[in-house]
Amino acid sequence: MDQSKAKPLRILILEDVPGDAELARRELRKAKIPFSSKRVETKGSFLKELKGYSPDLILADCKLPHFDGMNALLLAKDLAPHAPVIIVTGSISEETAVECVKAGALDYVIKGHLVRLGPAVKGALEIKRAREEERAQVALKDSEKKYRTLVDNALVGVYKTNLNGDILYANEALSTMLEFASPEEMIAHGVLPRYKNQADREILIEKLKTRGKVKNFEVEVFTKTGVPRHVLISATLEGEVISGMIIGITGRKEAERQIQEQAALLHIVPDAILVRDLNGRILFWNRGAAQLYGWTKEEAIGKKVNELLYREPPQQFEEARNILIEKREWWGELHQVNKGGKEIIVESRSTLMTDQEGKPKSILVVNTDITEKKSLETQFLRAQRMESIGILAGGIAHDLNNVLSPILMSIEMLKQKFPDKQGQRILATLESNTIRAGDIVKQVLTFARGDGGEHVEVQVKHLIQEMEKIAKETFPKSIQIHMALPKDLWTVSGDATQLHQMLMNLSVNARDAMPTGGRLTLTAKNVLLDEQYARMNLESKPGPYVVLTVSDTGRGMSPGILDKIFEPFFTTKGVGKGTGLGLATVVALVKSHGGFVNVYSEVGKGTTFKVYLPATEILETPRVEVERAELPKGHGELILVVDDETSIRDITKDTLEMYDYRVTTANDGTEAVALYAEKKGEISVVLTDMVMPHMDGAATIRVLQKLDPQVKIVAMSGVASESRIGAASAAGVETFLWKPYTAEKLLGALNEILSVKVGKLNAVHPAGWDTRTDPSLSLG
Repeated sequence: MDQSKAKPLRILILEDVPGDAELARRELRKAKIPFSSKRVETKGSFLKELKGYSPDLILADCKLPHFDGMNALLLAKDLAPHAPVIIVTGSISEETAVECVKAGALDYVIKGHLVRLGPAVKGALEIKRAREEERAQVALKDSEKKYRTLVDNALVGVYKTNLNGDILYANEALSTMLEFASPEEMIAHGVLPRYKNQADREILIEKLKTRGKVKNFEVEVFTKTGVPRHVLISATLEGEVISGMIIGITGRKEAERQIQEQAALLHIVPDAILVRDLNGRILFWNRGAAQLYGWTKEEAIGKKVNELLYREPPQQFEEARNILIEKREWWGELHQVNKGGKEIIVESRSTLMTDQEGKPKSILVVNTDITEKKSLETQFLRAQRMESIGILAGGIAHDLNNVLSPILMSIEMLKQKFPDKQGQRILATLESNTIRAGDIVKQVLTFARGDGGEHVEVQVKHLIQEMEKIAKETFPKSIQIHMALPKDLWTVSGDATQLHQMLMNLSVNARDAMPTGGRLTLTAKNVLLDEQYARMNLESKPGPYVVLTVSDTGRGMSPGILDKIFEPFFTTKGVGKGTGLGLATVVALVKSHGGFVNVYSEVGKGTTFKVYLPATEILETPRVEVERAELPKGHGELILVVDDETSIRDITKDTLEMYDYRVTTANDGTEAVALYAEKKGEISVVLTDMVMPHMDGAATIRVLQKLDPQVKIVAMSGVASESRIGAASAAGVETFLWKPYTAEKLLGALNEILSVKVGKLNAVHPAGWDTRTDPSLSLG
């Protein structure tokens, strides 16, 4: 072979010494071998070039610092088996040479005798060519054998004819298709069966002469017995010989005719009917589907259902598919979108279609639009729910009013009994809160039944101050409460109870948005809205407003959620954690006051609600404090108050000292025991919380009773539950108070325990129940 005309060899040289690689190249040039080369010296670069460079030959040094020829030989055998490997090394033992040859090396050359490199490369290439020719011959024989077997056993008809139509070859499938006993009978018959339309054969021959080949030429031919058959012919012309395949499609044509008839009926049905393959690609789309979804048949056919009808396929879609494969049918509701992006709800029925062997081949889907039906159902259920709330609210109002009425009457009696200024002030506070409780009952009826409230001049500053107090006392301590109010804040015309409820709902919403803590800010200010603002905000009118702002530093809301927060019953909270009425109530109450609400929120950066209420521009006036009458006083008895809450200890101490008791305090059970041991003879009553760190109330009581079996104890707890009463009773406690307790309850309990030795637990309930008059609470 003339090396000068040969294609240059790509030679990969594994060599860490550049000079040695250059000596090898020089010997190859001397041998007049055309080549290009790349040198590598690490395993990584060797692997990279095996794939990227695709060498025709590999020269590998036997020994490298971190890699050697033997490993290179094994890698090349797996990754580039077509490339011969020649070991080029400074020295090699006989054993190493034998191992290299066994591993697949074609030759080895000593660096001191590189004159052998050229002949070695030529010899390796000759061996490579011989092997490739041998493999090609074997592959050709295998291919011919497989082709002959394939043709003879093919399910399609295979034939060869000359241009006159004389049969040169036919397989078994073709003879069966055309009702001949065997291919030999067809060949003996002489020509292919006649075409039903002889012009079709002339068109086929003309196309073959013009193009050299024809694909899927549909014609109708007669069998040996004269039965017409629809067939598809694919053929090529080589010289005077036509080689081709014939596929019978009579059954398919009949099926198509039936499908067309069925499709005509399906197009009349108003439901959306579609057929999709197992990969979700649409095969059939009726007029009902086009009307429901807006996509024409041409637009829908070939598209995937999950891409066309869903923004994001729901988990239910995959679950339905699994059930369909298992049970061969599925029924349920699906939320989809039409061409315009509008969400629709369909009642979907899917059936798995199978072939003659029972294998799944497609899915028939019938979808009925129930969007309007679901909307009406939702409205009906909401109406029922609101009606139920109204009925429940009526019952609650009746019971609560029965409770509140005697309280208000008692307050009136107490005002006469305690005419002093301080007593009147405290009684006025009790009276206003009792009246507010009654107003809250009215508000429940207002929301549930649409009853309206009476509007009066309301000082907004007082509402915010009360809200701040409630938040500080009831919200988690991880939430910081901040308030900012101007001195000249205008008043508004409204229902104080409803506005208080509006502030409460917004504050609770802010609290829930900060489960791990944060900052709640309550502010208010006067603003004058002009015509320009009113034009930009259709809900507003020009004039003076008081703007109440409730801000949090919580999780914030995405735009999608922000659009829905004022919808009734919409909530992002878990089941049982929210009714979805809080913010809907806020909007309803604000609108009933002629105002509007703006909200600003960003995910991760908190939320701000701004409530605009029309102002009357009347400056607020300070509250009037009403004095109250005295409650039962002590006679200098020493009371030990034990509570881990400083504020509770201080207010209890101040209250008792005001009514002629002496007080000493302890902030936990350990300190209480020490104080009692020190002043055992002086302390008349121990007032202790049940829930404290280090030593809880029950443990404290047991230790005190060991020190003094006659010790008198009043237990307290912020959680009103029978378990607390049971724990106190088990410890021998005589009286139990639930927080928050009034001065009246506290002084009454002390007065009673000091005057009479009680033999059973007296639990004074926040609602006013007493275990002495309500046997259901007595534990003995």
